[in-house]
Parts: sequence; structure tokens; C-alpha cells
Amino acid sequence: MIKRILVGLGGTPYTPIAIKHAVGLAKRYEGCLTAVTIVGRERVVGLPETVGEGVRLRITQDKIEETVAEFESACSAAGIKYAVKRERGNPFDIFISAARYHDIMVFGLRSIFEYDISIEEPRNALARLVSAGVRPLIAVSDKFQPIQKALIAYSGSMESAKAMKRFIQLCPWPNVSLKIVTFERSEEEARQLLYDAAEYCREHGFTVETESNPGSPKTLLLPLATLRQADVIVMGNSVRSLLVRRILGDTALHIIRNADRPLFLCQ
Repeated sequence: MIKRILVGLGGTPYTPIAIKHAVGLAKRYEGCLTAVTIVGRERVVGLPETVGEGVRLRITQDKIEETVAEFESACSAAGIKYAVKRERGNPFDIFISAARYHDIMVFGLRSIFEYDISIEEPRNALARLVSAGVRPLIAVSDKFQPIQKALIAYSGSMESAKAMKRFIQLCPWPNVSLKIVTFERSEEEARQLLYDAAEYCREHGFTVETESNPGSPKTLLLPLATLRQADVIVMGNSVRSLLVRRILGDTALHIIRNADRPLFLCQ
């Protein structure tokens, strides 16, 4: 059951969508919201001159205050209890600390890539969130759409099973229909994996279809989501790789960078 929802306010084009999704979840489950500003104002001051003016404008304090006001207005209009935590120091530390006492986190995950200069820093930030226990996450796109169809990327690993089960157990969108897809498996392996996964989901009252694809998930998952008109992609990743290498796997990172629809991420 979802009762406490954590929202990242980054002042990016993704933030209003994160607010809308979070408010919808809170209304559905009579929950409450906690917002954390996550831009990192101390990093803005040191940005090099080569960074575009549009980026600088979007991450000013004025934009953050506007976003906070939008969040408060949306919560008040919906009659939802809320609180705002303004960053003091590293925003990820605050987010990690607050995540201990919340059921799910919602924010625009790709906004991390929009503002970071180092190619490695975004990976480390995401790895830090996940390895610290910040999960599950709903990472929203920059356009709002009702969630009616979910595509579950299932490999049979414990990580992907945990992601699927957490999605089913939390049930953020009760009437969603499911499409479970597996990649790079033999026909026999895929058949058994998909049967077991589908039976689990059906026992929880969901409508389920399955599909096996011999290709790579990195190459085919996003086109398949478009083809199947999925409104959200459910996926997991290896916690071990995050802890040891401090980076996201190539497939997960590619999906996060390029997805045009919300992601439900869990480890």
C-alpha cells in the first residue's frame, strides 16, 4: 500500500509531470507527499561559461521557488497533506535520508543527465541512490499521460523479479494491463519464464500478455514499448554491479537516457 510518497523538485521540464503523478498517487491511496529540492544550487555557481544560458536560467533559485509554489498549490487543491524539504548541502543526502520513511519516490530521472557535466557523475549519483536503498522509483518523462498499459522487462533474474513483484504489490495504477517481455532466451526458456511470471501477476488480479524477443533489450526495449503503446516501463538492474562498479548497467543507463515515457525502477 502506498501512503508516503517522496517527490524530487528539480525545476526541470520533468518536475510538473512528477508533481502530477505524485498527486494522483496520493489521492488514489489517501497518502501524503514530501518534496525535496534536488538541483544542488552550490553546483550551479561553479558551472563553466560554456554551459548554455537556457540551462542556467532553469536552475536559478527563482525557478526552484516557482516549482515549490506549484507543488504546494497542487497539493492544496487536491486536499493532500504535504511537506517541503529544502536542500541544505548535498540534495542526494537529503533524498536518501527521507527515502527511509517513504513507500515510493517520484522524480524526473533524466534531469540528472540534463545538468551534470561529467559523464561519470550522473552514473555515480544514480548508483548512490539505488545502493542506499532509494527504491522503488518512478522516473517520469516530460509529458503527462494516464498509465493504462505497463511493459515489464523480465529476464528471470532475482533483480527483475523483484522489480515486477514490487510493481504488482504496490499497485500504483490498479487498472493497468500488463505486457511481460523477455529477451535473448531460447524458446523453451522464454516460455517457462513468461508462464511463471504471468501466473504471478494474474493471481494478483492483473490482465497479462507475454512476448519473447530474441534481440537485445538495450536495442529493442524502447521500440517495443512504442509499438505496444506502453505508458510505463518496469525494469530492474543488478545491485551488485552498482555497489562494485558504482555505475548503472549499460542497458539501464541507455533506457534512462532515451525513454520518452515513465519508468518504474526497482532493485
